[in-house]
Amino acid sequence: MSAGQSAFFVLVTLVIALGVSLASIAYFQRVTLPRPAVGVFNGNDVLIMMGFVVALPFLYLYLSLPGWLLSPVLGLTLAGGLSVGYGAVLRRAPVRWAVILCLLAADWIAARVAEGDPTHADALPYWLVNSVVIMLMAVGAANLNAQGGLKLRHVSRFALALAVYDLFFATVVPLTQKLFGAVQGYAFAPSAGIRVGPYGAVLGMGDLLVYALFTTVAHKAYGRRGTTVALWLVALFGALAPTLTPITVEALTGHLPEVVPAQIFFGPAAFVGYLMLRRGGPERRMADVRPPAPLVAGRA
Repeated sequence: MSAGQSAFFVLVTLVIALGVSLASIAYFQRVTLPRPAVGVFNGNDVLIMMGFVVALPFLYLYLSLPGWLLSPVLGLTLAGGLSVGYGAVLRRAPVRWAVILCLLAADWIAARVAEGDPTHADALPYWLVNSVVIMLMAVGAANLNAQGGLKLRHVSRFALALAVYDLFFATVVPLTQKLFGAVQGYAFAPSAGIRVGPYGAVLGMGDLLVYALFTTVAHKAYGRRGTTVALWLVALFGALAPTLTPITVEALTGHLPEVVPAQIFFGPAAFVGYLMLRRGGPERRMADVRPPAPLVAGRA
C-alpha cells in the first residue's frame, strides 16, 4: 500500500466513522421517535442482541444465497428499517415509501452499471449511493434504540462482546473475510465507503451502527461530556487504530492483513469510556433529556 493509498484509507475511514456518529446525534436532537409503551432494556436484551449478531451471518446465508436473491433480501431488510427509522420525519406513508424506493432503485441501478464489480471504472456512483443508504440505516437504527431506552452500560457491554466475536471470527474461524468479500459489489451491500482506482476504504454497517449507537446514547446519558468522550473514542479506536494497524503491520512484515476488525479496538475502549463517564453520576434517561409533552384536558 503506497503512502497515498494509506492516507486515503485513514482519512476516508475517519470521515465516515465520525460522520455517521455526528449525524446520529443531530437526528437525536431534532427528531423524536415513538417510544415503546412498556418495558425497559436490561442485561437479557444485550444477550439477545449478541445472539442475533452471532447467528445472523449463518441465518442470512451470505455465502450460499444466489446473487439474484441476495440483493432482494438485503433490499427488503433496508426498506423495512428505513421506514421505521424515518417514519417520524416522513409521516405520510406514500411519501416515505416513495423516497425509500427511489433511494433503493438508485442503489440497484448504480450496482448494475458497475456490473457488480466494486473496482469497476463506473463504480463511484454505486459507492456513493450505497454508502448514503447504509449510513441512513445506521442512524435510524441507532436512534430507535437510543430513544427507546437503551443505556450506555448496555451499549458498552454489547461493544465489548462484539470485540470478542470479531476477534474469534477474524482469527480462529476466518468468517469475517469471507462475509466481507461475499457482498461487495451487490446492491444494498451492508457497508459504506469508496473505491477510486487503487484507493479504497470500506466500513461495515455493523461497525457504523455501533459508533452511532455509542455516541448517541453517550450524548443522551451524559450530555456534552459524553459526546466529547464518545467522539474521541470513535476517532481514535474506531477509525485510526483499525486503519493504522494494517499499515504498520505491512511496514514491519511486508504482509498486508486483508481485514482488521475495528471492534477489537473499539469495544474495549468503549467499555473503559463508559466506566470513566459513570464516575460523573448516573445516566440520564430519555425523559430527563426530552420530557414528554404534558396532557391538556379538552373542553367538554
